[in-house]
Amino acid sequence: MSRLIVVSNRLPLGENPSGGLVVALEDALRSSGGVWIGFSGEVTENPGDSLQDHPGAPFQRLSFDLNSEDHERYYLGYSNSILWPLCHGRPDLMRIRPEFVDGYRQVNRRIADLMIPHLRDDDRIWVQDYHLFPLAAELRARGVTAPIGHFLHIPFPGPADCGALPNPEELFDWLSHYDLLGFQAERDLGAFAESGRQLSDMDHLSDTEFRLSGRKLRAGVFPIGIDAVDFIAEAKDAPDEDRMRSLTGAKMMIGVDRLDYSKGIPHRFRAYQLLLEKIPDLHEKISFLQIAPPTRGEVEAYQDIREETEHLAGRINGQFASLNWTPIRFIHRSMPRHVLAGLYRQARIGLVTPLADGMNLVAKEYVAAQDPDDPGVLVLSRFAGAAETMEDALIINPHDPSDTAGAMAQAMRMTLEERRERHSRLLKGVVEQDIAWWSRAYLTTLDQAS
Repeated sequence: MSRLIVVSNRLPLGENPSGGLVVALEDALRSSGGVWIGFSGEVTENPGDSLQDHPGAPFQRLSFDLNSEDHERYYLGYSNSILWPLCHGRPDLMRIRPEFVDGYRQVNRRIADLMIPHLRDDDRIWVQDYHLFPLAAELRARGVTAPIGHFLHIPFPGPADCGALPNPEELFDWLSHYDLLGFQAERDLGAFAESGRQLSDMDHLSDTEFRLSGRKLRAGVFPIGIDAVDFIAEAKDAPDEDRMRSLTGAKMMIGVDRLDYSKGIPHRFRAYQLLLEKIPDLHEKISFLQIAPPTRGEVEAYQDIREETEHLAGRINGQFASLNWTPIRFIHRSMPRHVLAGLYRQARIGLVTPLADGMNLVAKEYVAAQDPDDPGVLVLSRFAGAAETMEDALIINPHDPSDTAGAMAQAMRMTLEERRERHSRLLKGVVEQDIAWWSRAYLTTLDQAS
């Protein structure tokens, strides 16, 4: 069996690395004698000219360091100040600087150089996410003929947004060197096809086959899942001491998101405020727990979203709180996975309302965590990739506070019978298209495409 080489921006490190991608790829990496390559997380002025080995996993892990200039230009710059806002529908937040584009190219060239001594002719290479769009082109330039696939975990921009890039033609040239492009949702495949048609020389050979810069490639939709069986067990076994207490017997509504402007946290806070204004009967009967771990604090837009969110939470609590009831509990730090699993299970409403999202696995975790005999209700943004396959959620427009507030009220009043029926259908999809299904489906298609 040919080896699987996974390349991602960050390498899973630690004695027992965990996370969705690790769960998805561990079996394939172990069985093929595979290798995972990625950034160590270390910023140093002497990053070295070879990959560093990290033993202790059932697959080989090789890392590289970055110097401060490369980290600023490649990671904070082009990746997260240009591509991230663009792909999430916020080109107005882009910070376009020539040195960011140069730094992005430079780091991808360096990664390709570092990989070459470790590659074999019969390897399969699977590149993850938006940090590494140019990697296949760089590997091809160095003579690599192995199958190379790419999976984009975030949305692909439509032509209006894609045209705001400083280098849209170059983006499509980078992508042309892959054998398979994987997307989270039909929405993203459609955006790729239309953006390529308008902004490059792309020819459509079929719904999933394209000719781009004279090269033939395949594209497909592979919605990523979770390790459903494990998460169900973790939620069921979560200790009671890790659950939220209420003096008024209020039902809990939960949101778990990185503090990112794409997640729509201020929008959901305003919707909750509207709910409490319009339906005073729900005072002391619903409490909102928002867990929002910090992310990319060096980027100005993230500092702004933190200030806005904290201001809204304080204003709502000041307006509606009673001696025994705090409407919003806002936690700005990470929580352990086992604690989150128990909180999901406790919550009557799971609020997943991003303004733009590749998939949003919180939606699937929330469904998996529920007690089938007394399940909660998922309120889901139509702009999350998950909405394409989770139609039994309450699908809302997060830009419309009345729509979101109405779904919150509907979830609170929903009968047990309807909650069970909706949950049963949602859980079936989460279990059938789990994380192992995702990796098998993608790698099988990569083999066919190459």
